[in-house]
Amino acid sequence: MKIAFYDTHSYDKKSFEETNKDFNFDIAFHEFKLNENTVVTAQGYEAVCVFVNDVVNAQVIQSLKNYGVKLIALRCAGFNNVDLKAAAEAGIKVVRVPAYSPYAVAEHGIALLMSLTRHIPQAYLRTKTANFNIEGLTGRDLHGLTAGVLGTGKIGRIMAELLQAFGMKLIVYDPFPNEEWAKSREATYVSLDELFKQSDVLSLHCPLTEETKHIVNHDRMKMMKHDAVIINTGRGALIDSKALVHALKHQHIGGIGMDVYEEESKYFFNDWSTDIMTDDVLARLLTFPNVIITGHQAFLTTNALKNISETTLENIRDFNNGSPLVNEIK
Repeated sequence: MKIAFYDTHSYDKKSFEETNKDFNFDIAFHEFKLNENTVVTAQGYEAVCVFVNDVVNAQVIQSLKNYGVKLIALRCAGFNNVDLKAAAEAGIKVVRVPAYSPYAVAEHGIALLMSLTRHIPQAYLRTKTANFNIEGLTGRDLHGLTAGVLGTGKIGRIMAELLQAFGMKLIVYDPFPNEEWAKSREATYVSLDELFKQSDVLSLHCPLTEETKHIVNHDRMKMMKHDAVIINTGRGALIDSKALVHALKHQHIGGIGMDVYEEESKYFFNDWSTDIMTDDVLARLLTFPNVIITGHQAFLTTNALKNISETTLENIRDFNNGSPLVNEIK
């Protein structure tokens, strides 16, 4: 089976080539993203494999159908970049990797939190130039504070447990509560507004839907504690980025650690250090001392890459063999 991979990097290629030794698929790795301009390169392939910032809209899907592509394989959990209705109408199956390493994402969230609250980036830059002055680096204990977790799926539950290990009080919100887990962890489900009002640390772990887009907005950030911090390793558009800049400027919140950004597709996974950044919101966020941004790397561990490559190729094998698609998105 011939598969065209898009938006691939050295770590993707290394992982998939190793795993493919057990599958023997004919894989072509493309560094560029799949979109309306590049979809022509899918001609001659039976499947395409895409990542979070590839564009798989109705126009792309129609082209894929015309080229004979039968399967869209996502090597990620999120699928908000795929027009599922158009795929269904085109008769193209869509599969994903629902879980790869929830620990990788949750642990990265903890790294962002600790770096933010203890001013690790600033301290590192100082000591690299032999400046050992600790003025302005005062942090605070997490122990005894209130941790709020928005979304109690696999990653959210792991994040909550890691935060609890610091001695934090747990409050959580999810439209589909897991009461058994909450009871076992002494976590309390609260309303969405109460989550924002009470949290000293708010960590986001929900999918991006019409209901959750900009769930962190001007009004909700204004109701937060002035020294509360937000951690986002979920989806960029969970936060209204312009409202975030306003909240930081007016000290409605204490800071944010984010591995995702609402308009990240143009910038993330690329080197812009010698180019002009035209995204004024992202450029402004990078100037705040109480903002830490990483480039969508929370998933990037050897464990997660191995799981992603194995599940992705298993999904493709099942499709090729006519077996049930356990990870199909309908």
